Order: sequence, then C-alpha cells, then structure tokens
Amino acid sequence: MIRVLVVDDQALIRQAVTDILGQAADVEVVGDAADGHHAVESARELLPDVVVMDIRMPLQDGIAATAALCALPELTDTKVLILTTFEEDEYVVSALRAGASGFIGKGSEPDDIVRAVRAVHAGESLLSPAATRGLIARFVAPPSDVPSDEPDRVPAELEHLTGREREVLLLVARGRSNQEIADDLVISPHTAKTHVNRIMTKVHAHDRAQLVILAYETGMLTPRSPGE
Repeated sequence: MIRVLVVDDQALIRQAVTDILGQAADVEVVGDAADGHHAVESARELLPDVVVMDIRMPLQDGIAATAALCALPELTDTKVLILTTFEEDEYVVSALRAGASGFIGKGSEPDDIVRAVRAVHAGESLLSPAATRGLIARFVAPPSDVPSDEPDRVPAELEHLTGREREVLLLVARGRSNQEIADDLVISPHTAKTHVNRIMTKVHAHDRAQLVILAYETGMLTPRSPGE
C-alpha cells in the first residue's frame, strides 16, 4: 500500500486529490496539509511514502517544503510529487533541485495522477530523460570555473565517485536507460542499475533527474545554446 500525504492550500483541491487517489486499491491517503510548514510536520509524524505537493502556498511554499522534507534523515524514503497549476519550466527545475521526484499539472487526468504517484513511489522520475535534459539545458549553466574542455579535471562534488561511476553518471545525464548504459559499457543491466543506485547514494540524489542536474552543474555536460 502506498501511503500518501496531500498538500494544497485549497481545501477543495485537497479533497479532490484525496478522492482520486482513494479510488486506487494500492493507494491510501494518510493525511493532508494546507501549507508547506504543516506539510513537513505532518510528514515527520506520518512518514508517508509519497507527498503530493502544491507549489504556491502560505507560510512556506512547496519548493521550500520539498527541500526541507528531503533534508530530513527520517524521510529518506519519502518521495515528493509536485502537483500544481504553475507548470512553468523554471518551477520544474526548482522542484527538481529541491529534491522532487516528479512534476505534474493539476489539469492532468485522474488516472495520470495515480500513475504519477506509483511512478515516484517506485523510484522513477516522472519526467522522461529527454524532457529533463531539455529543461536542465535551458536553465542550469555549469560553473565557469569548471571548464568543460578539461576532461581530466574532476569536480570536487564527484571526487568520491569511481571512474566507472562517473562514466555511468554521464550516460544517465545523456538520457540513457539502464539497458542502454549496459549496452554502451558492455555490462549487464543489473550492474548498470547497481552503479546508478550507488551514485545516487554517494551524491545524496533522490532519483535520476537529480543526477542530470548534478552533471550540468559540475560541468560534465554543457547546455547547448539555442539553435545548436
């Protein structure tokens, strides 16, 4: 059973999402909150598997609340799904940076919302690799002091990764699936998955989307200019 906390400042929306998720046999809504501050308090008490989080709320917005949730050791296994009417790309990147595992609009079909909860609970990123790459390439620039033309220079954030793990990280950032990584490196899909999981543990990433952000922010990949 997937235990869900629903967070939105509008009571009508909270009830609607609760009703939608309540129709799924494998989902249980264990609580709700009307702002980010109470979302964090409720999550610490209820330990949900997934928090369905709005962005614009009083006291503390959803992005700040997501960052707070993801920083708590007792909520390491809790995933955050952003559900909002504000679908601008900047919000997607901010949500991913804060630790969200998925991002979906309130205009989505009920079945899509249920599938999104299941996806983030399973450890998947709701955004496809291609969509994630496109967003990061537009809004995340690598630091100027990490030149992308110096392949032998290892950013400090990646020094604790092995050479093979950095190879895998680069392939993840390029949108490769575990099977494609296995094919590229001539290893088994299980080994590829193990490498990805170890990387996420070492860099404290919740999912593959955050690995994409890390690759761009450390200069492993450089965002292309428009038209390239």
